[in-house]
Amino acid sequence: MQLRDYQEQAVKAVFAEWANGRPKTLLVCPTGTGKTVIFSEIVRRIVAAGKRVLVLAHREELLNQAAEKIETLTGCMTALEKGTQTSLHSMAPITIASVQTLSRESRLQAFEHDHFDTVIIDEAHHALSPTYRRIIDYFQAKYLGVTATPDRGDKKKLGEIFDSLAFEYSTITAINQGYLVPIIAKQIPLKIDISQVGRSGGDYAAGDSGHAIEPYLSEIAREVKPLSSDRKIVMFLPLIETSRKMVKALQDIGIAAAEVNGESADRAEIIRDFERGKYSVLCNAMLLTEGWDCPAVDCIVILRPTKIRSLYVQMVGRGTRPAPNKKDLLLLDFLWQSGRMELCRPADIVADKEEKLTRITQKLTDADGEQLDLLELADEVDRDIVKEREQAMKDLLEKNSTKKSKTVNVMQFEFSIGGGMLLDYEPDFAWEREPVTEKQAQTLRKLGVDPEGISCKGAASVVLNRLFKRMDAGLATPLQIRTLERYGMEDVGDWTKDQATKAIGFIAQNKWKMSATVRERIRGIRS
Repeated sequence: MQLRDYQEQAVKAVFAEWANGRPKTLLVCPTGTGKTVIFSEIVRRIVAAGKRVLVLAHREELLNQAAEKIETLTGCMTALEKGTQTSLHSMAPITIASVQTLSRESRLQAFEHDHFDTVIIDEAHHALSPTYRRIIDYFQAKYLGVTATPDRGDKKKLGEIFDSLAFEYSTITAINQGYLVPIIAKQIPLKIDISQVGRSGGDYAAGDSGHAIEPYLSEIAREVKPLSSDRKIVMFLPLIETSRKMVKALQDIGIAAAEVNGESADRAEIIRDFERGKYSVLCNAMLLTEGWDCPAVDCIVILRPTKIRSLYVQMVGRGTRPAPNKKDLLLLDFLWQSGRMELCRPADIVADKEEKLTRITQKLTDADGEQLDLLELADEVDRDIVKEREQAMKDLLEKNSTKKSKTVNVMQFEFSIGGGMLLDYEPDFAWEREPVTEKQAQTLRKLGVDPEGISCKGAASVVLNRLFKRMDAGLATPLQIRTLERYGMEDVGDWTKDQATKAIGFIAQNKWKMSATVRERIRGIRS
């Protein structure tokens, strides 16, 4: 199987985590970038070594589809663990299991604890549920959790199950590399009030959501009509009933629309007709979030409010795959009146920090219905944030310019080397949240960085890794950088250690005073 570069990197990264004593690791890839291809290659290599693999799927109706795809990609036989079917005595090296079936005590007990060498958890954000935990606690195996972009809360909770993040391929990188299409967001100036919608299962209740949205369906249909002539549109709604009413509202104004749900006897035919162009709009109540691909889809309308980022990303992912003559995906958003900041919006596709999410959402609101490229928006917001942080750091440098210390403030160091990574850092895994160790603190001081501003073991690891890489590259030390910045030198972070040593020597020879002559000599070092 021919892998893309990032897919090969992901495969190697997973095996490296296992080899380094982290048996439970995560792989994060957005919908449409081939996460099934990646884990199938991992499965193929494990099976080639004569070992057995278990693949967990959380929806029974996707099992046969998963088995067919894995067999095609690996060239290996699979067996199902579902309902009355069992893989226990099968010669097939790969078992595709329904979590609902395998999590039963009697089914688990039929297997030895070490029956499988490796367990693959597709859509790993579901691993937080008790049914998955029973399976994870039972089998003594290596684990790989595979998921699209998880939300902040899920990522933190997954850190209680998994030891590490082996590889993360971001939506932004995938778009920049041409593996996903650009995402254009448009906020429709229509206020939809969902402030009275209740909660169910940690998300907005589908029933309440459906009733809250119904009064707006005709207006939404009118907003969609101008797009229906040249866009292939998929709409996600909370309920089958709401989905059907949406179709009627669209048809009433002359739009060719259809509805599909899990109860539709002719759903395969409806989907085929949509793919072939009989319908401009396909409405569904969450049926199409997984297991369906139609690359020609180039407009997504999400009318199913959710606070679960992984679900939101999956819905948007139905339209991000490239296709002939497809230049982008248009994502329609509305002025949701929720009274809560947790509602997922287009910004969640390209950001996961509150500050960035808020700023992107505000810019979309201020655009007054104009279509904006999400990547360009994210870049613009990043530049704004960096500019503000740089100014704050300059103020801090001025304040501390005369203070003498054997170590450098960690944030000052981060900004001096063009980092800022630590400001965005949040610990995901349990080990990362542990306190900074004494050994880490000693090493940081030895390398010239004050450990006092570092909150946890994971953050200390980030800083130490950067310091070691800089040492290997022969770059200036934190103390050299601070000294040169105090004498007005800029962009010292990319100077070599030798250049910094010479520059500081010139200043010292001039009795620790900067002059035009010294500045010229230093400029000569860098030219």
